[in-house]
Amino acid sequence: METIAKLKKWGNSLGIVIPIEAIKSKNLNEGDEVVVTVQKKNSIRSAFGSVKGWKIDSQKVKDDLRKEWSKW
Repeated sequence: METIAKLKKWGNSLGIVIPIEAIKSKNLNEGDEVVVTVQKKNSIRSAFGSVKGWKIDSQKVKDDLRKEWSKW
């Protein structure tokens, strides 16, 4: 199961709170050891920013889609 959590200040460290849905789905209890893979969540803005500079002819895309749809 994959879930998203926010880092929060916890003394001099940062910590995460595991959402209850994840705890229940994995039958976790206090004291259980878990494996955490750390990866920063990318925003939708950064995903769309990655295609910045692409030159797309929107009319050509629409025409191509219409050709494909007409085959059905």
